[in-house]
Amino acid sequence: MADEKIEGVGESFKAVSGEAADRPSTTPDHERRVSDGSGETQEGVKAMEAISMTWSKWGLILAYVGIFLMAFTTSLEGQVTYSVVAFATSSFSSHSLIATVYVIQGVVNAVIKPPMAKIADVFGRLEAFTICIVLYVLGYIQMAASANVQTFAAAQIFYSAGSTGLQILQQVFVADTSDLSNRALFSSLPDTPFLVTTWIGSIIGGAFVASSIWRWAYGIWAIILPVVFLPLALTLLLNGRRAKRMGLHPEKRNFTEGGILNVVANIWNQLDIGGIILLSASFALILIPLTLTKSTPGGWQSPTIIALIVVGGVLLIIFPLWEGSKKLAPHPLIPLELLRSRTFCAGCAIGFFYFLVFYLSVQPYFYSYLLVVQRQSIPAAGHITQTFSFASTVTSIVVSLMIKYTRHYKYFVTSGSLIYLLGVGLMIRYRTEDANVGSLVGTQIAVGIGGGMLNVPAQLGVQASASHQQMAAATAVFLTLVEIGGAVGSAISGAIWTQLIPSKLSHYLPAELAPQAHTIFGNVNVARDYSTYPPGSPARIAINRSYQETMHVLLMIAVVLCAPLVLLSFLMRNYKLDAVKQGVKGKVIGGDTGADEKKVDIGESHT
Repeated sequence: MADEKIEGVGESFKAVSGEAADRPSTTPDHERRVSDGSGETQEGVKAMEAISMTWSKWGLILAYVGIFLMAFTTSLEGQVTYSVVAFATSSFSSHSLIATVYVIQGVVNAVIKPPMAKIADVFGRLEAFTICIVLYVLGYIQMAASANVQTFAAAQIFYSAGSTGLQILQQVFVADTSDLSNRALFSSLPDTPFLVTTWIGSIIGGAFVASSIWRWAYGIWAIILPVVFLPLALTLLLNGRRAKRMGLHPEKRNFTEGGILNVVANIWNQLDIGGIILLSASFALILIPLTLTKSTPGGWQSPTIIALIVVGGVLLIIFPLWEGSKKLAPHPLIPLELLRSRTFCAGCAIGFFYFLVFYLSVQPYFYSYLLVVQRQSIPAAGHITQTFSFASTVTSIVVSLMIKYTRHYKYFVTSGSLIYLLGVGLMIRYRTEDANVGSLVGTQIAVGIGGGMLNVPAQLGVQASASHQQMAAATAVFLTLVEIGGAVGSAISGAIWTQLIPSKLSHYLPAELAPQAHTIFGNVNVARDYSTYPPGSPARIAINRSYQETMHVLLMIAVVLCAPLVLLSFLMRNYKLDAVKQGVKGKVIGGDTGADEKKVDIGESHT
């Protein structure tokens, strides 16, 4: 591929086609185009290819403007609500249930990506985007109106489904409209708002808390998000109609033909609803109980906790058996042929461990640690923890540009895993009560640089191992494993936090204050109240020591679980990205011209 330059978003749009990587070169072309193990291309993919053939330069620019506006809105919302969630749960006297909120988010985030990718493949990209916006808005409204922590936690189902659905669909859209050499750069587009929102989000969140109107920190986005979705929605809608007028748009399958039983069977098979149920139930039953052991009579020995985890484990074993059956899953949620790819498996595992470590080190309790032990203000604590987002975003953009011109990604994955490990190690070194702000910020910069070098390149490697027909599924599986890692990390950190903090407070607090251990544990405002528990007092020493020791345990576990990232990076193949063909049709950023270009042997694609 020639060294073309991106000038705006245009002039480099060309038709591209070809086949996937990481499969034997002897595989016949018609078999290599199979997307989901069924031997056919689903209607949503055909519709997107038809739309891609109608893109104009400015139409595609407008579509990417829409992607950026949605990304900016959701990024700002995430930064604002991150600063508010501790106070929202504390208002219900349930600060410790932050981990449960994050686990619910993680479970929904984990299980919704493959179904949403499947919906986009079956019904279309616009339809899937619209569903996500509706779910997002419902979640916002329910959180804003919640009267108790149970309602607030339940709202995470709608919120997380909409949020993570938009995340996967944005990445699928980028994959639909860019070639591999440029994809890392454009995949970073939804992250660029963090360069701004990282610094203003916590300030806005602090203002909501100071005004005692934290509910509006959630409710306001129910108005803003649908508005910023309009540019992308209109672009997809108008180009879809244009494709129909040009005869490019395929006739969509009519799922309502043949009676009620046939309708149910069609939808069941096309979406693999059985697989969705198995995957969703298994992760929910395994992960959520892990943070509820403290509040459940009997704790880890509770028959209920044990039964839930066992049943979840059994369903997780059944899931691949279901997916491997042509009769039960004619259109499997996750194409099992992807599992034959070493790069795909290693890349997904990297995503898992990356977020697992993140949710043991930076999220969700480092923020509380800064508020209580380091005596940081709400904006300052937010800025320190969000330094990770800023550093990782800048790094991912720089790395993406380097990938564009080097045509390789593996070097960055390996280097990033080493820097990420170093950053977490530095968090242990500077986890002291007298650590200065510069040291705390420095650790987050190191972790952020490592994360920025890991996430996007690893995702790119996973996508390089799939055809265009498998792109949505491959991306969904990668992001699913990322979310599962986050959910597991939240579950582990929540279990440790809820076990250690109360017991340490009861042990370290003076006897006359021991009955207050539950109140201190349950409300971060009480724990950080230096007027009631002044510096140097026995109570303050006990509180800070409890937080310090618990945070040390979390970081030690994080370092151990960070080590596999380095080993996994060596397993990924070092593809030459401009030599990998994926069968993308229509106009894409930086593509090769010609629908019938010579297929590139995968053996030529890695070094």
